[in-house]
Amino acid sequence: MNDDRAQLAALNEDYVRSVQLGDVTRFSEILSDDFLCSLPDGSLLDRAAFLRQTKAPVTIANLAAHDVNIRLMGDFAIIHARTTFTTADGRAASGRYTDVWARRNGQWLAVSAHVTRN
Repeated sequence: MNDDRAQLAALNEDYVRSVQLGDVTRFSEILSDDFLCSLPDGSLLDRAAFLRQTKAPVTIANLAAHDVNIRLMGDFAIIHARTTFTTADGRAASGRYTDVWARRNGQWLAVSAHVTRN
């Protein structure tokens, strides 16, 4: 279980870093084919739409995850965390996310994400 927790912690860091850097290549490696993401505006993106959005210029800076809580349930895990970031106009902002991971063929993949922003 500790190895799974360490893997998921590293994947969580990769995910957050990939958001900040617009790293489509890394997301292509860690998102499941059936990945879905709920955004703060209420829209729901499938994997292809999420990757297209990731290609767009990043408009936030200093994205950081805090209070990361990894909940393991066998081949399934839920990660809850709080975020802080700087908006394009220089304001400090925050939010939360919940990512769902599933172990498929021995590999942890993100299958779902939900993002909120204040």
